[in-house]
Amino acid sequence: MTLLTAHGLTRRFGGIHAVENVDFALGEGEIRAIIGPNGAGKTTFVGMICGRIEPSEGRIEFAGADITGLGPWDRVAAGIAYTFQITSIFRNLSCFENVALGVQRSRSHRGGRWWPKRAEIADGVAASLATVGLAERAEQTAGSLAYGHQRLLEIAIGLALAPRLLILDEPTQGLSDREIESFCALMKRLSAETTILLIEHNMPVVMALADRITVMDNGRILAEGTADAVRNNPRVREAYLGT
Repeated sequence: MTLLTAHGLTRRFGGIHAVENVDFALGEGEIRAIIGPNGAGKTTFVGMICGRIEPSEGRIEFAGADITGLGPWDRVAAGIAYTFQITSIFRNLSCFENVALGVQRSRSHRGGRWWPKRAEIADGVAASLATVGLAERAEQTAGSLAYGHQRLLEIAIGLALAPRLLILDEPTQGLSDREIESFCALMKRLSAETTILLIEHNMPVVMALADRITVMDNGRILAEGTADAVRNNPRVREAYLGT
């Protein structure tokens, strides 16, 4: 089943096309990586998918519904969660409190007329923190976590929203080799429950994780395919891989 499609998606900033006429399809249960040189339009494209950036032209469909006109929170309610390239957490709150905000949002009635019970919130927080390996740090202040743990906390917040699609922007940036190894194992576990779309510059991570890879350059899709197909594509090698 196709979970997400973009039709002719375009974003202009003045006379500059950051993204131009992009058609894109993402299957449910897939791990898809988007790669490309700096300025290729990756973050702008993903920003349009999650609702942070309004497209100049084009249409976005998610789970069969047109979401082009929906705001970011309505897209969260529809099942799209996004983690930022620069870690975005509430540094003065505990890990529990950070994730509880996501659990409350996902469990609450869309119109705000029903609120989950404390026990339900606690169970949801515990499950999300355990998934990313932070169960024992529930009461620790988020700002005091090591950087790698902050990245995991942000993923836990995303998971607390019970997404059908989890979007990650440069998730391994600043992580150690051991943390990257743990991250890859986590993504493989999560892919059994949610579709994953990630922007990533770490090519070993991309090649190890992605079912398919989308390569962007100058605001357009240059190539798509499996890791082997992308690795051996002469246009990709010239534009991005440098060989």
